[in-house]
Amino acid sequence: MKLVITIIRDTDAGAVIEELVSHGHRVTRVASTGGFLRRGNVTLLIGVEEQNVQAIIDILSDTCKPPEPGQCRATIFVVDAPHFEQV
Repeated sequence: MKLVITIIRDTDAGAVIEELVSHGHRVTRVASTGGFLRRGNVTLLIGVEEQNVQAIIDILSDTCKPPEPGQCRATIFVVDAPHFEQV
């Protein structure tokens, strides 16, 4: 299991979450603010099997709007999640 942590612009969040959910992924949205430009960001937490990580990255790449000069569409961290449990 992998945990994909991605930071996107808040203006992209609705479309990205809709696309992820329509492909059967579960996602948790956390509001955040960028430290450098102080713009609204959203941090998404997505738990997926390792073989689905690239699909998540593809959805982010396809769904996030082109960035302003000097910015990126998304910042993505993929970390191991050795234990997952829902109670």
